[in-house]
Amino acid sequence: MSMNMHDTICSISTPQGIGAIAIVRMSGPQSFAIASRLFRFDFDSLHPYEAKYAELFDRNQLVDQVMVLKYVAPHSYTGEDMVEISCHGSTYIQQKILELLIEQGSRMANPGEYTMRAFMNGKMDLPQAEAVGDLIDSQSEASHHLAVNQLKGAFSAKISELRARFMEFASLLELELDFSEEDVQFANRDRLSELLDELKTEVSGLIDSFKTGNAIKSGIPVVIIGKPNVGKSTLLNALLRDERAIVSNIPGTTRDTIEDILNVGGVTFRFIDTAGIRNSDDEIENFGIERTYQAVSKADIILYMVDVTETSVDEIREEIAFLQEEVDMAGKKLMIIANKIDHLTEMPRHLHPLMEDYDLVYVSAKRKVNVEEIEEKLLQWADQHKRTDSTMLTNVRHYDIFLKIRDSIRNIEKGLADGIPTDLVAIDVRQALQLLGMVTGEIATDDILNLVFGKFCIGK
Repeated sequence: MSMNMHDTICSISTPQGIGAIAIVRMSGPQSFAIASRLFRFDFDSLHPYEAKYAELFDRNQLVDQVMVLKYVAPHSYTGEDMVEISCHGSTYIQQKILELLIEQGSRMANPGEYTMRAFMNGKMDLPQAEAVGDLIDSQSEASHHLAVNQLKGAFSAKISELRARFMEFASLLELELDFSEEDVQFANRDRLSELLDELKTEVSGLIDSFKTGNAIKSGIPVVIIGKPNVGKSTLLNALLRDERAIVSNIPGTTRDTIEDILNVGGVTFRFIDTAGIRNSDDEIENFGIERTYQAVSKADIILYMVDVTETSVDEIREEIAFLQEEVDMAGKKLMIIANKIDHLTEMPRHLHPLMEDYDLVYVSAKRKVNVEEIEEKLLQWADQHKRTDSTMLTNVRHYDIFLKIRDSIRNIEKGLADGIPTDLVAIDVRQALQLLGMVTGEIATDDILNLVFGKFCIGK
């Protein structure tokens, strides 16, 4: 993604299509000069950050009646001179204004170029720039909260804390290197050990937070499994308040996974209804069952659904044991959903022993009885897995870098334990500091910038 930072760029910054209004944005050194040629008033006299009603012309032809807003560098989103034109939402008008801006010397912006210029001009660091994209994509209160915290600099502050600890660690090692010719261990080894423990705890905590952070950002994956015809699709429809899945009394109706999202209490859950787990001679159905195991392996929460009228505690335990042989269940929440209580004259008690090990919810998916209890337990899981400081890894790029930082810490720890020369240990400390610089953007290659900003829309 080649970008000339000295060009003046333009784009439509509102979604494509017809609406009441649209916003055309222009940024760069020629923004004011270009705008002045399209309006019949003294553009230089327009006060910064003051919206003005104006008529925009193509030579002598009126294009639209608009509101124009002027931002003077460095006090703008990009840190450059900027002009924003709010026009009527006609696609013709939007495209015509773009054509005029380009004709007068601007060029179309590349994806993410406005935010990239903001980063390059010191208006935000790289995690904050990435948070802009997350904020645009946020679909729930929880994902919005994470993005806003990162945009406000909470994650960057955490990186600064880690950097300060690594810098202190490096300075202690440098002291020892200064006295190396005198064969003196000058560094305070107790403080080195204390710093190393602090760094291990913080880095490991951030790495562990990625699974939940990324799930909150994208939707916490919840899989619904069980034998055929126990009511999995009916439960999915009840949770979604929609007839999303096909419901039939014929076992094996669901041949593949069905996926949809549900927002519960500001948290997005990504529900997956699956084929029933059973032995089958149907090749297509067996393929669906294999997909079920794949869905379970990727899920954070498993709703294991049973027919309360046809199952026993022993049978459920055997089925769970079989599932554990097929899929690694470590770190997953398994909830037993006992369905079809509407077929009984009184609430059952024979499954109560399962409550010692699992959450057990009695429901009637068909009658939508106790479905809210499932939602409450899903929210409890989400609350329990949130970091109290709200600093979580949600970005794969950050996660990959922190895995490398953890490797550096392990090398440092091993080097000190094995008595490796201090100058060699210092190499791993410098490596960790460089990796932190890659997170914040202090060390930013073209590949990193293309990875971050290439995912943005053109108007951002």
